[in-house]
Parts: sequence; C-alpha cells; structure tokens
Amino acid sequence: MADNHGYEQDDAKAVVLKPPASHENGGDRKVSNFDIQDAEVPEKKLKYPKVVFFIISNEFCERFTFYGMRTVLSLFLKNALMMEESDATITYHVWTLLCYFFPVVGAIIADSWLGKFKTIAILSIVYAIGNIVVSLSAVTTWGLPSLELTYLGLMLIAIGTGGIKPCVASFGGEQFTVPQQAKQLAGFFSVFYFSINAGSLISTFLTPELRGVSCLGMDTCYPLAFGVPAILMIVAIVIFIAGSGGYKITKPKGNIMVDVTKCMGSAVVNKIKSKEKKDHWLDYAGPAYSQTLRDDIRAVLRVLILFVPMPIFWALYDQQGSKWTFQANNMNGRIGSWVFKPDQMQVVNPILIMILLPLFEYIVYPLLSKMRLMRKPLQRIATGGMLAAVAFIVSALIQIQLDPNLPRDTERGFAQVRVFSSLPCNVTLSGSGGSDAASIEPFNLPSMGYWERLDFAAEGSADLSLSVKGSCVDDYSAKLTIEEKNAVSFHLYLKDPSAKQVTTGGPYVDEFFKDAVAKVRIMYRFDSGSSHSVNFKADGRDKTFDLDASAGVYEMKDLEPAQYTITVDGKPVADVPYLDVGGFYYLLVDSTASPMATLLTVIPANELSLFWQMPQYIIISVAEIMVSVTGNEFSFTQAPNSMKAVVFSAWLITDAFGNAIIIIIESVKIFPRQSDEIFLFAGLMVFIMLVFIWLAVQYKPVEPPASEEEEEDTAPAKDKKRNSMLDPAMAQDKD
Repeated sequence: MADNHGYEQDDAKAVVLKPPASHENGGDRKVSNFDIQDAEVPEKKLKYPKVVFFIISNEFCERFTFYGMRTVLSLFLKNALMMEESDATITYHVWTLLCYFFPVVGAIIADSWLGKFKTIAILSIVYAIGNIVVSLSAVTTWGLPSLELTYLGLMLIAIGTGGIKPCVASFGGEQFTVPQQAKQLAGFFSVFYFSINAGSLISTFLTPELRGVSCLGMDTCYPLAFGVPAILMIVAIVIFIAGSGGYKITKPKGNIMVDVTKCMGSAVVNKIKSKEKKDHWLDYAGPAYSQTLRDDIRAVLRVLILFVPMPIFWALYDQQGSKWTFQANNMNGRIGSWVFKPDQMQVVNPILIMILLPLFEYIVYPLLSKMRLMRKPLQRIATGGMLAAVAFIVSALIQIQLDPNLPRDTERGFAQVRVFSSLPCNVTLSGSGGSDAASIEPFNLPSMGYWERLDFAAEGSADLSLSVKGSCVDDYSAKLTIEEKNAVSFHLYLKDPSAKQVTTGGPYVDEFFKDAVAKVRIMYRFDSGSSHSVNFKADGRDKTFDLDASAGVYEMKDLEPAQYTITVDGKPVADVPYLDVGGFYYLLVDSTASPMATLLTVIPANELSLFWQMPQYIIISVAEIMVSVTGNEFSFTQAPNSMKAVVFSAWLITDAFGNAIIIIIESVKIFPRQSDEIFLFAGLMVFIMLVFIWLAVQYKPVEPPASEEEEEDTAPAKDKKRNSMLDPAMAQDKD
C-alpha cells in the first residue's frame, strides 16, 4: 500500500537492500556494500521540493501571456492592421504552426546542448522581446511599421513559446526523486495543469476587455491588450530565475529524436545502396544503432500510422481562434447593458474542458462501458473526430443565417461608393463611370438620405460622373475619383442657401470593420458659426463631439450599445434607433435642412445572439476530450519507454500540419461563401475519420510497457488491472 512518504511499502517485514550512506546523503559512516534493515523502519522522509512553485508560477504567467495575446490576435490583424479576413486567418495559422513546430527544436536544444534550465531562461527572454515588439506594433498612431513589427514579434514569440513548451513540465518533474516521491510528483502535475488553465481562463477573458478601452488616440487599445501579457512574461522570467539557486539541474544526455532520425536516415541510405534483402527496412541501419533502438522505432511507427488523420482534427479545432472568432464578430453578445466580446467566446473551451474531464472520467466512460459502447480508446478517438465534424456543421448552419446580413468587404478591383444628400428636396441621381464604364440607373435620392453601390469597378482608381436634378437645385454634375479597395462617401449640400448651387464634400474614406460596439460617423454642414457640438447621452454615458468646420466629417467613434438621446447644438434628433452591437451609423447634419439632423443606418446591427455558438463549442470540447486526451494516453501506453518523447513530438507536429491545411485551403479560396468552406472542413473530417477507422480495425494493441521504475516481477493481477484500465478489450470481461 502507499504510505505517507509517497512510495510503496509492503505490509509484511522484508529485507531491504540499501546503498551506502555515502551514496545517499553524503554520510561518511563505514558500511558494507548493503545495509540490511527491517522494512518496518521508515526511511527518512524526503522534503517536498518547494522550488517547484517557482516553476508553477512561471507557467501560470507564461500561459497567461500566450493565451492572452492569442485571443485578440486575429481581430488585431483584421481590425487594427486592416488585413482582409482571409489574410488574417492565414497569418494567425502560420504563427500557430510555428508555435507547434519549434517544440521539436527546443527539445533538441535542451537535451543535446544547453539543458532545460538554460533553454527555458534564454528562450523566455526571446519570448518576452517578441511580446514587447507586438505591443509596440499595435500603436498604429506612432507611424511605426506595424505590419513588419508584428511579423517579427510573432516569430520571436513562436520561437520562445515553442522552444520552452517541451521543457518546463519535465524540468519541474526532475525536481522530484522517484519512486519515493511519486505521489508528490503526481500532485505537482495536477497543480501544474491547474496553473495552465487558470492562466488561460483569466487572460482569455481579460485581454478582450483591455483592447476595448480607448488609448493613445485610438478607439481600441491593442497595445494594452498585448502589453499586459508582455509584462506577465517578464514577471515569469524573474520568477523562474529567482528559483535558480534551488533547482536540481541535470546535464544534457542527448536527444532521442536525433538518434531516431540518424538511425532511420542510415537505414534508408543503406537500403538504397545494398542489394541484400532483409525483413524490414530498419534492419539496414548501420551497426552503430542497437537492435533495441530499431525495435523501438518499429513499435513507434505502428503508433504513428494512427496519427496520419490527426492533422485534420487540429485543422478544425484551431479555428476557434480564427474563423469562429470572426463568425462571433458578426453576432450579438449583448446581455442587458453588458456586451460579451466575440474573442471572449474562446474562454468557453477551457471552462468546458475542466468541467467535462472529470465528468467523462467518472461518469460518462463507466456508463458507456456498462452499455458496451466506446470501450476501446480508438473507438473514442473515432467518435470524437465525428463530433468535431458535427461541431463544424453547426457552425456552417449559423454562418448560413449570418451571410445575408454581413457587410461586404471591399474586394480587389472594386470600390464601395456612398452619396449622402442633405439637399432640402428630393433629387434624381444618375451617372456613369468606373473601369467598366457602367451606367448608374436614375435613383430617387431623398433629402437626408443616401445612395450606395458596393461593387463599383475600380482598378487602381476610376472616375465617377454624377448628375443631380431636382426642384431645389440647378442641374449639377461632378466628376469624382474613386480608389480601389476603398469605401468612400460623398456629401451633397447647398453651397449657398440663397442659391440653388450644389457642392460635394468628400471623398471620406470609411472603415467598415465590425466589432462588438456601435460605430457612428458624423457628416455635417453648418451655414453659420464656427463651433457646434453633438451630444450622445444614455444610461450615465455622456459623450460630446465638437464640430469646428462649416462642412466636413467627424471620424468614426465607438459607442457602447444603448438607446441614446442625440442632440445637435441642444436640439434633439428624432427617431434614434437602439445603437446596437456591430451597427454602423451616419449622423447627417445640415442646418439648412429640415429636419436638421438624421441618423442613418448604413450597416445593420448584429441580430443573431453570440450564444448560438455555445452548441458548437460544447461539441468541439467533447471531441477534444475524446481525441486529444484519449489519443495522448493511448499513444504513450503503446510506445516503448525510450520513445515517449518521440511520440510527444510527433503529436505536436500533427497540430502544425493541421494549421498548414488551414493555410492551404484559405489561400486557394475554393468557395466564395464562408459557410461552404466550413462544410468542406466538416466533410474532410468525416472522410479522414473513415480512414482512421480502417486503420484502427487493423491495429493490434500491445501490452503497455512497464514503467522504468516498475519492478519486473509485478504481480499478474496488478498487470491485468492496469491493462483493463487502459483498454478494456485487453482484459477478461465477465459482464
């Protein structure tokens, strides 16, 4: 049974062979080769290595940093750097790919050259520098090369987080003496896992709130959203180095990945050169590679075949931070007066995982086992993969509901044009122009209204000829210049109220990206006075904008969703709708018109509730437990002890390949509609799971290898119990 020291001890008396004291605690007592002691005499209790709390605190800060900046990254790329959604998606997943590629490099550096402590310390500094660079790139008002700095910062972060990923947990484990402290070691990993989730939960919720404030002349504050994680990474470095005096540091002993690569390379080269026939291609490896190494590689390859379908699963799973966030950005997260931001939906996954893990372990799996369902690990993985496809089908159905009401992005080769009129009468608007010289059909443009065309052909730039006719104006024509990929607005108003002479204000470039706020732009014209004001007031919110010129435009401002009372120079604006999440509004003001001011809805607010995404998040979280958790456990129990690091690295690489698949599909742009692309991923997942099922049927599980500390004469009953826990099919079933 397990005693309070954390290692196993038999109830009966036994002879225990102990090494000399000089080998244990530095004692100088003269003894024979072994002391004979009674097992009932307890050994000296090993002190808990309190230094691991430096490592746990470091991990909390690092995970806070990683998940915090990742949560807001996709929206930063689209909204602040003005990337197209597809380009932002590609950039996000290229970075994620690198984050899951560099762990292999970090493991080789740590195990072959620097050791874990130096690797963590050095790459953490690289990591922190990357966060600082990204924070600076987010200050778009300083005139810095924001895009270039962002790319540089993301690369440094990928090197840093990827490089330390395989080192921190194992470095913490090395602080314990096993098997004597096996229980304490298990407790450490539980706390370690909790610190990861705690850092993730807090930062995933907090950083979207930070980006929502105004700072440095910007309506949003991405520098703060990235800056706080950067500060936490600096704190992580300080904490980690502060514990350096108490760490147990082991010297590098070489990396098994290097040995495996060399052995496989030798086998391939020799097979090409040799004419001799051998049973297996690994048998061609040179004599420097032991038979044990070759056998272990064979065993690992049998497991790695089952990894082939896994990249598709990660291709779906990792889109929570990109496509699902962009989808959430077109939905309404308002709960009363508080708005749940689109990137905050990512917090749902870690919360669900912490709830569902024990639920599945102690209730769902035992219940399914009694029903003779999903009793084998590979069955669970296949089911989880199918559930991931279901999650994407749900997401596609939501996207179908969103598509008709989405604002149209300004595409290459086109421009969006809007003409606003504050003329005191209705007019007829017509014209022609653009790269295709298309005509503008006569349009009845009401006073205090607007006309728009969202697909105006403009390669580079193009001219638009407008003609205006009405009772309150002389015939008016103007030639306007439109720029490709821009949404521009023009304002028609009377130049002189006493005459019928029209003039055009603009072009004013509009930025129509949507966010979890209401956006308002003021287009105005006053015939007298140099100072005027517009006030928005609702529920304790009170914002006043000063207008200084006789005619012009006040740049877009973010307003929290609310029912506002709007006044212009103290006069109320009638019929003001609820300014809601995602809505884009123009306040058109002209002191010569009646009414003097009108609020126009240019882009409707988001109508579909953000919380319709909950089903897809629940399903993908269940899929994660069935695929990721089960896959890790199964693969590690099927791999030889010497190859567990290889399996872990291969598992991370499948995530990198999954992001590569997203990049390829997003670059090709097979489908014009987002919902079709989501269905494509769901279909790929179903197909690849059918392939996985075919592979799983042919796979024959092996008995899990004994741990390095497990004695060779372990009781058969204990083996049987352990095996039945890992795979019910490997034990005799009496039910």
